Amino acid sequence: MLVRFEPDQAGLCTHLDAIKPVTPSAPGCEDCLSIGMVWVHLRICMTCGHVGCCDDSRNRHARVHHDCSGHPVVRSIEPGETWGWCYLDDTPLPPAQQAQPSTSPRDDTPGKGKQTRSP
Repeated sequence: MLVRFEPDQAGLCTHLDAIKPVTPSAPGCEDCLSIGMVWVHLRICMTCGHVGCCDDSRNRHARVHHDCSGHPVVRSIEPGETWGWCYLDDTPLPPAQQAQPSTSPRDDTPGKGKQTRSP
């Protein structure tokens, strides 16, 4: 499963070129799973896909990953959360607003009618 992130307010962060579609490295905090620890919330590195625990977790593995790798941007992968964080700029990155599907009256003519965009 690819995880994507398109932040809003691009001017607040100068590291958006590090953001790529990534595959999660683990189903939970990769480092906590390897040592049998628990975590509070999960973050995914938007450069390589490393899944680490948040700063409220005991081990702060997402931040440790940033400190070791230099990868600047993480995104929350908690259900219902789509915000990100740039460690280098120490700033939150709200997600870009999703475009609403445009709709028009139903027309059965091929190539016409209701227009939608898939997420």
